[in-house]
Amino acid sequence: MDEKYAFALRKIALLGGINNYVAVSSRELGDALDMSQQSASKRILELLDEKYLVRDLGARKQRIKLTEAGVDELRKEYNEYRRIFELTDHVTLRGKVVTGMGEGGYYITQKPYMDQFQSKLNFRPFEGTLNVKLTKEDLGKMEIIKSMPGHTIDGFEKDGRTFGKATAYKAKIQNLDCAIVMPERSHYDDILELVCKYHLRRTLSINDGDVVSVIVDLSPLSPEN
Repeated sequence: MDEKYAFALRKIALLGGINNYVAVSSRELGDALDMSQQSASKRILELLDEKYLVRDLGARKQRIKLTEAGVDELRKEYNEYRRIFELTDHVTLRGKVVTGMGEGGYYITQKPYMDQFQSKLNFRPFEGTLNVKLTKEDLGKMEIIKSMPGHTIDGFEKDGRTFGKATAYKAKIQNLDCAIVMPERSHYDDILELVCKYHLRRTLSINDGDVVSVIVDLSPLSPEN
């Protein structure tokens, strides 16, 4: 994204234009962007053409608001800055242990999955997953993780049924080696699904509602992975 657009979107967002329409004149926006009223008007038109803004023309002032595409562009920048200033080769996610849909054990124990976990993660998972509902503050970190290469767990067909592809990232929970698994098709986007060779609830004595931290490894993968 062009930096001049990113700068303008940041300023409009700071005026309140992410969640609501904000009333602002071209002159006021020009002051915020440190440019002339004419240049600010042109910038708004460019952002409208790029579908980063929507506008409602009022009698005295225009009302503008970031579109979802505009918010996504700012979110990408935000995640890049987080990687620069906060992250090294890992990211820590926090959340509460919750009960899943009960399907993890069935999927995890399929031999093609098990074989790939063994070869790519160096362990065969216990039957089932530990589900952790992320805090709102950490949801944005999932975009950082998804932007990094993980271990591809290929899908397959069995008895006329399709088992989907997933991406796994090595991780640790209370110093135990584990992995988070992100199915290509998931029922939710705020739940971490962890696999480990141990029964995590029993081994760590954790139950629904307990807060846990998961450290996800973002270091570069070796060539064979």
